[in-house]
Amino acid sequence: MFYNFKKTILFIGDLGCLHLALFATLALRYPQPLLGRYWQSHWPLFWPVFIIWLLIIYINDLYNLNWRVISRRFLGAAASVTIMSGILSALYFYLTANTNIAPKTNLLIFSVIFLILFLAWRRLGQAALHSLLLKENLGIIGLNDRSEKLLAELRSHPGAGYQIAWTCETSEGLSALADNIKRKNIHTVVVCDDFGARGQISAALFACLAYKVDFFNYPDFYEMISGKVPVEAIGQNWFLENLQEGQKNYFNFFKQILDFSLALFILAVSLPFWPIIALIIKIESRGPVFFRQTRVGKEEKNFSIIKFRTMREENNDRSLTTDNDARITRFGSFLRRTRLDEVPQVLNILAGEMSFIGPRPERPEIIAELERQIPFYKTRLLIKPGLTGWDQISGRYHSASLADSLEKLQYDLFYLKRRSIYLDISITLKTIATMLSQAGR
Repeated sequence: MFYNFKKTILFIGDLGCLHLALFATLALRYPQPLLGRYWQSHWPLFWPVFIIWLLIIYINDLYNLNWRVISRRFLGAAASVTIMSGILSALYFYLTANTNIAPKTNLLIFSVIFLILFLAWRRLGQAALHSLLLKENLGIIGLNDRSEKLLAELRSHPGAGYQIAWTCETSEGLSALADNIKRKNIHTVVVCDDFGARGQISAALFACLAYKVDFFNYPDFYEMISGKVPVEAIGQNWFLENLQEGQKNYFNFFKQILDFSLALFILAVSLPFWPIIALIIKIESRGPVFFRQTRVGKEEKNFSIIKFRTMREENNDRSLTTDNDARITRFGSFLRRTRLDEVPQVLNILAGEMSFIGPRPERPEIIAELERQIPFYKTRLLIKPGLTGWDQISGRYHSASLADSLEKLQYDLFYLKRRSIYLDISITLKTIATMLSQAGR
């Protein structure tokens, strides 16, 4: 699969642009005979700056291969990266005691040159990757709702690098599997339907082992492409095979320590600002400072979630939030966009009721209703609910509707299966980017 390879190429190119931008900046600023000396003095000190820039590029999702470089979204994200990274780089130089470089002009020139090089490289890089690295030919066994759903995901994820080369519509077509793999240069085969003849399919796939083809069942391939687990295509065996909870003991222990330590730190840092936030909330509307509501946590244990109140109390029937909800106050809207209304939940984390990363906790009545309509819904309660999660950084807002709840569960199951330190760090960084962009709701 070329997906990760393409990302690696983009990363190497970005690192090259950072070095080239620094070299060009020094070449513009200093005489050529002294260029080597200035490079030797600047390059070691700019390595942390390079790391800052690459990190900001990552959390702004600019390694997403599904984005077009010539698009308003990409250009806006690139501008945001330049501003954010420039500010953090300036802070690094001014706060680092062991450096005598405070490059105001150099950093400004470096930022502008890098932005130009970055956009040019990404435009050329995207074109080169699409032309030189051909898409992998994909064979699909089965023509049904699953294959249609898979095709829809492939269309929405063009950066995955697959194109449909052949579809086997009936069990009779399995006899032509080997011939099509050779003739159409198919590298990957996904089984979306066994036609009620599992043994026949196994025999057909086994006969093609010599062709060095990757074989996937539908749930595994869909998960790899979309970052979701297709609930409609899994059964109890999926959970038995994929949720090896005994192997998560060390991860859970480390995460518990990290949750407690980080929650304590955030509480200590933010607590002086709580009275100011409380005063503004009270001035703007009547009612308590904090909003409390019963939610369901790990192993179906109820707890009281705590947030800063963002809605008016007058005529509030506690129904679910809607777009442009009139109950939300002006300051409450700001708290929601920046997710500062969630800060008091560090108290829930310190109490062991929540984690920083995990499925968002729901109300008991909502869970009871969704459990009747969505299979395996309560499996998301196997772990602690989180302040943010895999679903929250998906780029989509999911309401409490049945369709959105089903999609949320698919993201939650993906996290439940794949949770790790690396995935938690990725979710944390992208959540920070959402807070800084005020894209919360």
